[in-house]
Amino acid sequence: METITIFYPMYNEETYLERVVEAGREVGDLMVAEGEISDYEILLIDDASTDSTGKMADELSAKDRRVKVVHHQANRGLGASMKSGFTHAGMDVILYSDADLPFEMTTLRKAYRLMRYYEADIVSAFRFDRTGEGLRRLIYSAVYNVLIKTFFCLWIKDVNSPFKLVRRDIFKNITLKSEGSFIDAELLIKARQYGFKTIQFGADYFPRSHGVSRASGWGVIVKILKEMFRLRREIKAIVPTVTKR
Repeated sequence: METITIFYPMYNEETYLERVVEAGREVGDLMVAEGEISDYEILLIDDASTDSTGKMADELSAKDRRVKVVHHQANRGLGASMKSGFTHAGMDVILYSDADLPFEMTTLRKAYRLMRYYEADIVSAFRFDRTGEGLRRLIYSAVYNVLIKTFFCLWIKDVNSPFKLVRRDIFKNITLKSEGSFIDAELLIKARQYGFKTIQFGADYFPRSHGVSRASGWGVIVKILKEMFRLRREIKAIVPTVTKR
């Protein structure tokens, strides 16, 4: 029976921290009770938060052996936080999701069943309705997804969706390099290039209700474009080493 790591990249998420850990516990306990998995852990990646996120995370970890914390000494961005999560995850299957609960956490049960039934290496959720994010985010997302399709022929509906279930073994082949938000695309593209299987499913999406997302600032967009063009040649040169299922 397999085990699951649930990890959340975090920067100044004191408002969401306790509820997101509780949501992870609820679905983890439920899946253990149902015999779906044998154990789970919750991994919090504190990206040098300037509020009480780091302190609160340590307090939660001290009370629950399943809650683990990784602290960055300097703020390094989403890509670095995701790389830390994948590196420090100790279980067979890894779920990455945002701390503001963009998807109801019981969605993990469906994603894991799909992974087993269809023998997938990655299960990526796409957002049914993003209108709550505002027009600017919708335009950015649409343009970005078209760019990824154009340059990499990756036919994923929602590349930067903050809900991806990944088998840890794929990282024996895949090394992620992005420091910014291009990392989602890098993961999916490299997985495809190596011959790993990705499947998609739709899920209800809940926009952030507290705080401000940093996902669509001009600095973030410029960094994505720079990493996309810098890594394009390397990604294109990957030779498949995995027999496709």
